[in-house]
Amino acid sequence: MKLLVIGSGGREHTLVWKLRQEEPDAQIFAAPGNGGTMSLAESVALTVDQIDGLADFAESRQIDLTVVGPEAPLAAGIVDLFQERGLAIFGPSKAAAEIESSKAFAKEVMQKAGIPTAPHRTFNDFPEAQSYIRERGAPIVVKASGLAAGKGAIVCRTADEAVDAARSMLIEQRFGSAGATVVVEDFLSGEELSVLVITDGEAAQPLAASQDHKPIGEGDAGPNTGGMGAYAPVSIADDSMIARVMETIVLPTLAEMKTQGRTYRGVLYCGLTVVEGEPFVIEFNCRFGDPETQAVLPITDSPLLPVFGRIARGETIEDLRLATTSRSAVCTVLASAGYPGSYSKGHTILIPESIQDDPGLLVFHAGTALDPEGGMITAGGRVLSVVGLGANATEAARKSKEAAEAIQFEGKYFRRDIGFREIERERSR
Repeated sequence: MKLLVIGSGGREHTLVWKLRQEEPDAQIFAAPGNGGTMSLAESVALTVDQIDGLADFAESRQIDLTVVGPEAPLAAGIVDLFQERGLAIFGPSKAAAEIESSKAFAKEVMQKAGIPTAPHRTFNDFPEAQSYIRERGAPIVVKASGLAAGKGAIVCRTADEAVDAARSMLIEQRFGSAGATVVVEDFLSGEELSVLVITDGEAAQPLAASQDHKPIGEGDAGPNTGGMGAYAPVSIADDSMIARVMETIVLPTLAEMKTQGRTYRGVLYCGLTVVEGEPFVIEFNCRFGDPETQAVLPITDSPLLPVFGRIARGETIEDLRLATTSRSAVCTVLASAGYPGSYSKGHTILIPESIQDDPGLLVFHAGTALDPEGGMITAGGRVLSVVGLGANATEAARKSKEAAEAIQFEGKYFRRDIGFREIERERSR
């Protein structure tokens, strides 16, 4: 079997790792991949925005299935292109991927489907946005409607902060065209939850719920990043909670998308806030989360390749159930100093052999590359995802943190409190 995974982050390394576990003899390609995927897959010198070249490659190599990691190629229509050329690919169409590429559209879907979400308004005009912000007060959230690498949502504690955020997007074009439209919504106070659901457009199967830690600082302080860590499972996401998420959010959303002629096939990422025991949608994403994937897939017992294949072929997954192990996983992201702002690259990475040999530890690469003189060097803001596995979150977090301490590169930064809410719950039991 020949497989192609598109992307270069920790999420894609995790997908390659999972597929390699399931199909040890498969020929796997990663486009473009990173320093870590090279031991598991053959690197392809194509970036995620070269969708025509990727289709040419898949056709020439007779790839049996392509799995898309990041949102940008999905929003650009890579699935449509592959399908037009008779190539099997797992992911939503361009029209369906708009549920992430346009937060304004996603809010329209939620409104039509009766999905619980925060009160909101959409704006293209700064004075109108400013007036609404002053009227609603704070705390309040200002979001770039388009794709902004996970950094386009700004939680504002004062109305002045929110006005400044709207100005930076609508007038100063902080996020370029992605911020030409903004969504301003009420801040919901609660605990965040990420639920990844694999769907054929009608039937849907959830993976283990996880919790992302987006802010750069411990205690969830400071500006948002692409994600500084995650853990799974989350005890507040018990069977009854997941049943409510499926009943009140996932299935109505899929039905509305189908009604609009945008049947959604692939992974639907539900970014939720739980308010007084009830889930509300903060955002939808059209792909696996990063770093949630690094925590979720290592505790996913079921093989995913057959599920991906069925969905890519337009078949149902109604009869499938996805099983999770009894273990917990905590993922700590090691970042370059300065991230999410500017940072330097090219620093040598040293990973002790004891970490690589420990079955309770996994290290997934993101911003890494091979040094021409040998060894591994930093090549991005988020460099590595260090995953600890344990009987509970406390044990998994300890293993993850100890390994994060042991790995060395100049300017290394990481949060030492990943999973802190779950650990507190475990202490109080």
